[in-house]
Amino acid sequence: MTASSTNCDVKRLVITSFLAAPALWLGACATPTTIVSDVVKAPFEERQTEEQIVDVKIRSAIYDRLAQIDRSLLLDVSVDVWKQRVMLTGSITDTNLRNQAIRTARDDARIVDFYNDIQIVNEDEQTQRRTWSENAKQTSGKIADAAGDMWIESKISAQLLGDDAIKSVNYRWRSVLGDVYIIGESETSGELNHVLQIIRDTKGVRSVQSYIMVQSY
Repeated sequence: MTASSTNCDVKRLVITSFLAAPALWLGACATPTTIVSDVVKAPFEERQTEEQIVDVKIRSAIYDRLAQIDRSLLLDVSVDVWKQRVMLTGSITDTNLRNQAIRTARDDARIVDFYNDIQIVNEDEQTQRRTWSENAKQTSGKIADAAGDMWIESKISAQLLGDDAIKSVNYRWRSVLGDVYIIGESETSGELNHVLQIIRDTKGVRSVQSYIMVQSY
């Protein structure tokens, strides 16, 4: 089987799972980037099973520690992990709370690299982000607000899934008030540049911060 046909098979499976499981949009911490379960994507990723398990444990442990500080952090902060590299994104109105969250999140000896991209925002911006998220859940993922973070993440998902030159299961992305952060792994520098260009060209995106690693052979 060629790499191209394998990639097409992956996309068909992911899209089929997307259509068959709309309820996954409604999870408490769900976003458009987590529509499809990790169980479905895992066999096609560039991570070994052992690496996937470690990453899941790191992510779960961080969320547990954040919840102990303030449960609102579970609503406002997202944690993504790729090969023990942690990307922390979201928005918080209080600087002290953000600093506490960062210290707590990175307190794990298994973490190789840690990227903090939690923004300090005002109360209006925070309310806006929470409203976007709640509206997306109430409409079962049918996001109509083209200005919202959920809409941006959904649009990026659709474009990456629909591009046969990209193995989208190897990426995790988040939008915070139009600033997009992405972590994962590209097979080539060409794929990396292609992914970033798609995101930059997406309506509503203000900036892109990449933590994508390129495979070395």
